[in-house]
Amino acid sequence: MDRKASTPKPATVYLKDYQPPAWQIEAVELEFDLDPQATRVRSRLQFRRAPETGPDTPLHLDGEALELLGIALDGEPLTADRYRLDEAGLEVRGLPETGVLEIETRINPSANTELSGLYTSSGNFCTQCEAEGFRRITFYPDRPDVMARFTTTLRADKAATPVLLSNGNPIASGELEDGRHYVTWQDPFPKPCYLFALVAGDLGWIQDRFVTRSGREVDLYIYVQKHNLDKCDHAMASLKHAMRWDEEVYGREYDLDRYMIVAVDDFNMGAMENKGLNVFNSRYVLARPDTATDADYQNIESVIGHEYFHNWSGNRVTCRDWFQLSLKEGFTVFRDQEFSSDMNSRGVQRIGDVNILRTHQFREDAGPMAHPVKPDHYVAIDNFYTVTVYNKGAEVVRMLHTLLGAEGFRRGCDLYFERHDGQAVTTDDFVNAMEAATGVSLQQFRRWYDQAGTPELEVERHYDPQARTCALTLRQHCPPTPGQSDKQPFHIPVAMGLCDREGRALPLRLYGEAAAGGESRVLELCREEETFVFQDIPAEPVPVLLRGFSAPVKLALDYTDAELALLSAHESDPFCRWEAGQTLARRLLLTHPPQALDADTARPLIEAARRTLADTALDPALRALALTLPAEGYLAEFVDPIEPEQLHAARQALRLTLSRALRPDLEACYEQLTETGAYSPDAASAGRRRLRNLCLNYLIACEDDSAYQLALRQYEQAGNMTDSLAALQALVNSDCPQREAVLEDFYSRWQQDTLVVDKWLSLQATADRADTLERVQALTGHPAFSLSNPNKVYALLRAFAQGNPVGFHQASGAGYRFIGEQIRTLDGRNPQVASRLAAAFTDWRRYNPTRQAGMRTELEKMRDAGGVSRDLYEIAARSLGDDTGTN
Repeated sequence: MDRKASTPKPATVYLKDYQPPAWQIEAVELEFDLDPQATRVRSRLQFRRAPETGPDTPLHLDGEALELLGIALDGEPLTADRYRLDEAGLEVRGLPETGVLEIETRINPSANTELSGLYTSSGNFCTQCEAEGFRRITFYPDRPDVMARFTTTLRADKAATPVLLSNGNPIASGELEDGRHYVTWQDPFPKPCYLFALVAGDLGWIQDRFVTRSGREVDLYIYVQKHNLDKCDHAMASLKHAMRWDEEVYGREYDLDRYMIVAVDDFNMGAMENKGLNVFNSRYVLARPDTATDADYQNIESVIGHEYFHNWSGNRVTCRDWFQLSLKEGFTVFRDQEFSSDMNSRGVQRIGDVNILRTHQFREDAGPMAHPVKPDHYVAIDNFYTVTVYNKGAEVVRMLHTLLGAEGFRRGCDLYFERHDGQAVTTDDFVNAMEAATGVSLQQFRRWYDQAGTPELEVERHYDPQARTCALTLRQHCPPTPGQSDKQPFHIPVAMGLCDREGRALPLRLYGEAAAGGESRVLELCREEETFVFQDIPAEPVPVLLRGFSAPVKLALDYTDAELALLSAHESDPFCRWEAGQTLARRLLLTHPPQALDADTARPLIEAARRTLADTALDPALRALALTLPAEGYLAEFVDPIEPEQLHAARQALRLTLSRALRPDLEACYEQLTETGAYSPDAASAGRRRLRNLCLNYLIACEDDSAYQLALRQYEQAGNMTDSLAALQALVNSDCPQREAVLEDFYSRWQQDTLVVDKWLSLQATADRADTLERVQALTGHPAFSLSNPNKVYALLRAFAQGNPVGFHQASGAGYRFIGEQIRTLDGRNPQVASRLAAAFTDWRRYNPTRQAGMRTELEKMRDAGGVSRDLYEIAARSLGDDTGTN
């Protein structure tokens, strides 16, 4: 049957239709009698009609998958003619201006495979309410601009469920008959229901204490399954670092008596900032040197910080509606990036953040899923937890920091928190606070929130030796995106400098200025074209633009190879130095067939790499980044159509050329960086391991017994997961005869540790081998895999679809058919995970006709499947060009 003929098209929600809530909930009392199959929930909602609301306006309460057991108003049961129940929820009519509505429902947490609302994970109860999960717990106005104070009582069998947690501070507890017990929690701060949390089960915990700068003592708890208690120390240390950093940098203290983190294995996202009770995917909490890599340690610190920082940028001040999602997420990503920069290497952190943006967000901006940082419509809000909202949103905040300066930005943040504490607000309120605190007009800057797409910045340079001036003409253009054909000029901060032909920075004096103003400055490009003239330039300089990647734009500047080599060797800004080398490598990869990428052709890159390997004064992590070839996903942004095999073959050919030309240097560097002491996840140690393992990755490209033995020895002798996994990855992507035996050995060692097994799955899914698809298909039946666990789906299926372009895009279309089938199966269980996996198909138009046809067919199957979720329908329909954004 044609799905479009049998199933109504999901409704689209528009920002322009926003209306303030007709009713406010001022206080909520919740009571849970927890049972895996039949949990009873009683709610007491203290409501008040909004002043502008008419007396006949009904109160609408969202509800989904709920069994209504009873409803009463001010203690009196309501008759059936006073309310209406349907698939959207509960509508109550004839209410007084104020009152108390009591509702009792029953839910089945064990059957909740969507992992939204209240569900069970490894025998424990857990909630996830953002964005619209609270409606799966009880009937409630499930929108972020309804903020109430919550009191929650949990009851359960004490033997099976000794730990009972919710938001806020515990105010009562006790024993009940039949071996049950209860705990009552009270959150004194008003919050939207998406920040509600409940966790209950048989958990262990570690405890610590933090003293705020005003002298308050805060109890800190991390709850995990008991066998994971020895993997929590790094998370606790990261939490204390984040708390101190937020006090020192933003002046923000924690506001409750306790702060709790819970790690669960089944979680759709990375973590959730519920007030006082953060629920985390276990991969962002658990770490031990033998089970977690350096990247895991750094990610844990970053995510722990991110969720803690939300206490102010998201909880105390929250979003008015979901179109304002970047108000909290973009701002908080910026905050966690800065925290990680201060805890580790600022240059390495910045390059990593830019890599994510350019590889993933730029691609999103160029495709059918392009949307502004502040979207104007959606079908399923879960689909807008995107790299645009998060990572580009963070870049927008970073540009404000650049334009206003650190002190001005801090004043703006202080005013924002002061004005809006306890409120649900908009991105305009955030920018208004910045304007009011600094006196700087940001009217044009707001376009960064409202216009989709990646601006393209073209630079023309002209040097006048007679006048000793250098003129830079900057032109901006933003390509059309769905629903936005005409773009207005952005306000673009361009951090820049000039250097001479020896790589020395030059003092900068703009035309008309009395004196030079330093060696770096920020140009503000506000029109489609502007020219900036610098005086007193003794010889033709080399421009250095977008220092620190000061704006999320694509830069076009006609550098010569010699100029790029100069910048890659001498530029002081880590990003621009790295970018020069990446541009040089990209030119080689995109302008030569694989067979032509020999030592002669690659000579400039080889010499630059040799200098980098020998530069022991440079941070090893930065050296590793400089030596890493551009990723295939990034290279794909510069070709049309995308031919995955060609990009892969070119990159592998250049890798082999570098390996052969630099082998003695690589071997020497590898041996010099061998560590014999105890493992430490600190930035310096992690940087040395990163460079050493990159050397191994290059060396094994030679595919000879000497390289194989080097990797096998590292695998056998590794004292930490970073080195063990790097050696395994090198072997998995080679033709080493011991490859299969090592894979089997790794699994046998770690089969009881689910997070380590996820790494094992991902390595095989991304393996550079002709049989990878068949192996991934076989692994879906392996005991280590479960379609019900998001981490497993991401580790195997998403790693293959988005991390193995040659395997996924094979010409036969088998990769498309396999992943398409998995998505349709997943959609009936967990629509959020299914729609995220479907993102692999969204840019189907950028490939050749054969691949287009294969991907289009799978998208049509997703869109037209009977009972398709809103989440998956929106991804498929928008990818196919269906207009989901019109009434």
